[in-house]
Amino acid sequence: MSDSIRLAATPDAEERTALVIGASGGLGTAVARVLDRRGYRLALHCTTGTDRAHKLAAELRRPSAVVQADVADWAATQDMMARVRAELGGISVLVNAGAVRHDGFMATQAVDDWTRTIAVNLLGTFHTCRAALPDMMRARWGRIINVVSPAGLIGSRGQTAYSAAKAGVLGMTRSLALECGRFQITVNALSPGLMATAMTENMPSGNRDALMGRTAFNRMGTPDEVAQGIALLLDAEYMTGQVLSIDGGMSIS
Repeated sequence: MSDSIRLAATPDAEERTALVIGASGGLGTAVARVLDRRGYRLALHCTTGTDRAHKLAAELRRPSAVVQADVADWAATQDMMARVRAELGGISVLVNAGAVRHDGFMATQAVDDWTRTIAVNLLGTFHTCRAALPDMMRARWGRIINVVSPAGLIGSRGQTAYSAAKAGVLGMTRSLALECGRFQITVNALSPGLMATAMTENMPSGNRDALMGRTAFNRMGTPDEVAQGIALLLDAEYMTGQVLSIDGGMSIS
């Protein structure tokens, strides 16, 4: 690594922009609030739920903007990034907290549901990382945090698509971390496990109870509890390519 890269000044939080993918969801909202308290300008992404995103923006102290895009679409992702840069400046922090899940046994699952799950969760994460990286590389500083799942670490019946997507994001996170270290960019994953969010509202009670029974606390986590890990991943300068599991012990049971 050259001295010019090693000695590059770290920008103050007030000069940085953070983009939260899926900011209208439960975890995305909690993450945005943590970043706002840290002093970041916030770009709040949503695909749907624009009312929730605008309500969140009104609550934040720092400058913010609401942006929409289907991250599975590369052109749409590029357009979104251009809007963020125009309104808030280059991107220093990217949190990929958005997700879709279409569960079903592979033998009977609709092919469109399987491919859409892969497109949004895996290809969408590639698109946002690819689009944000040039800003971070120019600044010689950045943080990428990809939200994964215990489903990507261990088997999960009825979730072959979701498991494959999150396992793919985990592999991409580790490889990208090796590519980005010389630019003082860390790339890590946050694995939240079972949370009380919109994604779990319609889960059959038997499945939910079984998953809660695999935790040490016999309950679901909350988005605020999981978002506490964001502070660590922002501050840890020598931690990259890792998975921070805040899942109540689910992944070790």
